[in-house]
Formats: sequence, C-alpha cells, structure tokens
Amino acid sequence: MAELDSSTRTTFLGEVKSAVTTRAALLVIGVLGLVIAFITSYTGAFHHPKPTDVPIAVVAPGPAGEQLVDRLDRLPGSPLDPRAVPSERKARRQINDRTIDAALIVDPRGTTDRLLVASGGGASLSQAVELVVTATEKEQERTVRTVDVVPADRGDNRSLSSFYLVVGWCVGGYLCAAILAISAGARPANGARAVIRLAALTLFSIAAGLGGAIIVGPVLGAVPGSFAGLWGLGALTVFAVGATTLALQALMGIIGIGLAILLIVVLGNPSAGGAYPYPLLPPFWREIGPALPPGAGTWVARSIAYFRGNATTGPLLVLSAWAAGGTLLTVVLAMLRKTNDTETKQRGNGGEEAREA
Repeated sequence: MAELDSSTRTTFLGEVKSAVTTRAALLVIGVLGLVIAFITSYTGAFHHPKPTDVPIAVVAPGPAGEQLVDRLDRLPGSPLDPRAVPSERKARRQINDRTIDAALIVDPRGTTDRLLVASGGGASLSQAVELVVTATEKEQERTVRTVDVVPADRGDNRSLSSFYLVVGWCVGGYLCAAILAISAGARPANGARAVIRLAALTLFSIAAGLGGAIIVGPVLGAVPGSFAGLWGLGALTVFAVGATTLALQALMGIIGIGLAILLIVVLGNPSAGGAYPYPLLPPFWREIGPALPPGAGTWVARSIAYFRGNATTGPLLVLSAWAAGGTLLTVVLAMLRKTNDTETKQRGNGGEEAREA
C-alpha cells in the first residue's frame, strides 16, 4: 500500500511538472503582477479625481480683475491656475487653441458672471471647474451662468468616444504585433524578417485607422471632425503601439508582450485623459499621460473633433517618436541577433573541425 501511495505521488508530481513547467509558472507570476498593477493603476488614477491647476482665464476690468485672479489662485488645494485676459474674444480664442480650459467673464454692471467651458475637451473637467467657480462666486454673493462654447457632439456622450477610439487602436496595435511575433518566434531571426513584420504592421495600421474612422464617423456619428485626420491619426497610433511592441519582443522575447501591456494598458490608458482629463488626475498619471501613445492619441483625437486640429504638434511628435523608435530598435536588434547567431555558428564549426583534426 505504501509503495502504491509513493508511486501515485510520483506520478502526480510528474503530471504537475509536465502541465505547469517552470517557464509557465514564471509567466503566470508575471500575469499576476500585471493584474495587481492594472488594479493599482486604474484605481489610483480614478478613485479620487479633483481639479489641480486648471488653466482658466479671467476677464474683468481694472483692479477687480487682478483681485479675482489672486483670490482664485489662493483657493485651497490650488484647483485653478488663473490668468488675466484683456477680452472675452481672446479668452474664447485661447479655449479653442487649447491653451486654457475655461474662462470667467465678469459683468461689472451686475452680479451674474459667465463661465465659458469646453465640454468637447472633457465633460468631467468642465463640471469640476463649474463647481469650483460657482462656490467661489457664491462666497462673493455673485452667481455664475455656464456657457459651453465647445460642446461635445450629441452622439459623443461626455466626449468619451475619442478616448475609446484611441484605446481600440492601441489594442489593435499590440495584438497585431504579438500575433506577428509569436507566429514565427518572438524575436525576428534577421533584419529582413523584421522589415517584413513592420511592413505587415504598416498595412494593418492603415486598415485599422480607416476602419475606426469609418465607424465613429459615417456609421455612428460619434466623433465629428476631419475624416482624413482621424484616419491618419489612427494609422499612426496603431503603428506606434505595434512597432513599440515588436521592439520589446525583439528585446525580451515573449515577455515583451507583457511589457507592452504594462506600458500601453496598465499605465497608458488610465493616464490618457479620457474619462478624467489631465488636471483631474493625480500627479504621477498626469505627468506620464502626455508622453504615452494613448494620451497623445486621445488629445489629438479631441483636437481634431472639436478644436479644428489645434495644439496637436506635440502629441503627434510623441506618437512619431514611439513609431520611429520602435521601428529602429526592432530592425537593429534583429540584425544584431543575426550577427550573433552567425558568429556562434562559426565558432561551433571551428570546434568541430578542431575535434576532427
């Protein structure tokens, strides 16, 4: 009976080792780490949104304007970053240029002021600014009438469609790259194979950008603005994420897929300014968001949709840098691997010739 128990235990342990290899166990631990990071990142970014240093213009005559700017600047927690602007026209222009997020227009002849907001840039931010300004004005026995000068489209609830569009493009980018890699080995064997993968990714990016623009534009009417602009943004976003994923895979093999998910999904999505624009996010997410593809893509998508493509140079350069860096690193690492493999093979042949001699 003891021999039977021992044999059973040996067989069971053997089955466990066969079913869950050391490599698989390490990968599962890595997935557990991604799960914890995902929960931490999203909860940390979204659990307590509050406005911090929201750029707002103040249009008021003479000393009253300076006093109001000073009062808004001294609010507890620094929710606003006020600056005096000489006219409502200039304030509206700065909102459209995405230099500021709101403007308070003071009526010197009455007690009702106007707050200009742009919900197209994020409804949650407009509402947060309205709450802060309304409370501040109430203390001065004044009232505020909110005017949405750049409203979100009727088919774009809370201006979230642009964000979800970019998230879809990002998911497509790293999934396409992952499939291209694992279909024939995570690390490209040579420079030619790396170029072929990048070429396939390019075709996929163009198709994904076109498909996304068609769905949110003509099909659903969810995101207004230039169809060609959205198509181009989609192609660039997908390629930037895909090329980055290919580069990480070339560097670290299949673990690179996990790193791409960490970078794009775990860190990039909650910091993208989608559900909560940058001034509502905690410092860490507010700082990294503009430098990652989801954040850069979301900003450009909203600019195309509601702000005539203004303030897009910086984010487009960010996406281009990810695309160029990923492409260069993928090709260089593939060529270096080819060189190392050739040298190893030559050393192996030299050893065989020596043994034969």
